[in-house]
Amino acid sequence: MLVRTLEDRDVPAVLRAIIDGTRSPEAERPDDVERYTRAARRAREQGHEILVVELDGAVVGVCQLMILQHFHHAGGWCGEIEAVFVRSEYRGRGAGAALIAEAERRAREAGCYRLQLTSNKVRLDAHRFYLAHGFSASHEGFKKDLEGDLA
Repeated sequence: MLVRTLEDRDVPAVLRAIIDGTRSPEAERPDDVERYTRAARRAREQGHEILVVELDGAVVGVCQLMILQHFHHAGGWCGEIEAVFVRSEYRGRGAGAALIAEAERRAREAGCYRLQLTSNKVRLDAHRFYLAHGFSASHEGFKKDLEGDLA
């Protein structure tokens, strides 16, 4: 198993993982690979990372790690994980754990005092996964959809 930074050639495989796991597939545009490629490039330009995990030579999962400087906590740095997806047929084989471990390693390397994420309330399996990997359900999250229905 290998976790590494996303390369442009990985985008179609990553899209398969996203479509397989998202609760709002209608929000995705799998036929517009270039749109996702541009988004990944912009994220990297802003200092964020998109990580992929390879298993048996195939890209089977993804997560985005954003490193943000907080105004509070003495201007400390915080790692935020977003968009964790592993293709369903590869779940339970350590791919998600490898992604989270690498995101944590990179956040620590960047000097982050905290690593955080949100997870949809209905994703109970994901909640058990995050709890098993050292996260705590310490906060209540809120979102406001600015385009339409929330996913």
